[in-house]
Amino acid sequence: MSENRFKIVFEGALLPGVDVTTAKLNLAELFKSDVAAIERLFSGQKVALKRDLSQADAQVYLQALTKTGIDARIEAEPSIELNLSDVHEHAPANDQPVTADPDSPYAPPRASVGEKMPEFSTLKAFSFVGRIGRLRFLAWTMALTLVTLGIGAVLAVFGFALISTDSTAGLILAGLLAVILVVVLAFISIQFSVQRLHDIGWSGWLWLLNLVPIVGSVFPFVIMIVPGNNTANRYGAPPPPNSNAVRVLASLWLVFIAIMFVGGLTGGLTAIKDEYESATDSTYQSSAVITDEVDVAPADEAEPAPNSSDDAAEAAEPAVDSATE
Repeated sequence: MSENRFKIVFEGALLPGVDVTTAKLNLAELFKSDVAAIERLFSGQKVALKRDLSQADAQVYLQALTKTGIDARIEAEPSIELNLSDVHEHAPANDQPVTADPDSPYAPPRASVGEKMPEFSTLKAFSFVGRIGRLRFLAWTMALTLVTLGIGAVLAVFGFALISTDSTAGLILAGLLAVILVVVLAFISIQFSVQRLHDIGWSGWLWLLNLVPIVGSVFPFVIMIVPGNNTANRYGAPPPPNSNAVRVLASLWLVFIAIMFVGGLTGGLTAIKDEYESATDSTYQSSAVITDEVDVAPADEAEPAPNSSDDAAEAAEPAVDSATE
């Protein structure tokens, strides 16, 4: 008697807590295929992923598939025993159609492979999986910036209140909250950038280029400028069309940049004006001091006053007339 053979079947079910997009990406990596081909396996019908396996090989395949997040299982292959006498006795008539046993490994596949891939992907703001376009990337970043400014203002007011009360414990708590806020917002910002890279068709690990000197100052603009793929790529279907809210939030960047430019220009002009006035006042004060020094005569150049009555008498004696003498 021949050894029993087994097959791995899958009906589209996933393990608890596994996202369908993650499972598709994992299967695509396992089978060295693209996501579009893997989509056909999630039709909801029974699909044999691997046939004619020994029990040990079937267990190995099942463990590998379980790591991808899908709920596959092992089923026994139907045993086939041929008997020539039975074939001759039960041979079908020529006018009867021959139908294959549906459980036979040689039967044609019955799984539907024509299921269309979703036209648009599902948006997931707080995830490293998915795709977002340039305009949505700007909109989500603006929303994150507004939230950051709002929370930062609240923390600033809270911090000033603690400073006025001279509470050391309160200041430490406010500092810890500020650090946690910065870490959380930075993490969310990285998620946005990774999804933008996926839309271009690049790996999310390229975000690390932001940490490279010089390159990191240019790469964010590359993410914002390079267009994404119009069709599905290995990271899923294209993102849905932009809504009016996305357009409004993205356009706020123009207002934000204009305000920053005007504020910076005004501050620069004010600083230049203050510096000019300070220099003018300093020059005026220096000129006044020099003028005072010129007007005051030195003490050694003044005419000495008479020291005694004799000196005064000598000064008052008339001149001697030589003719009288």
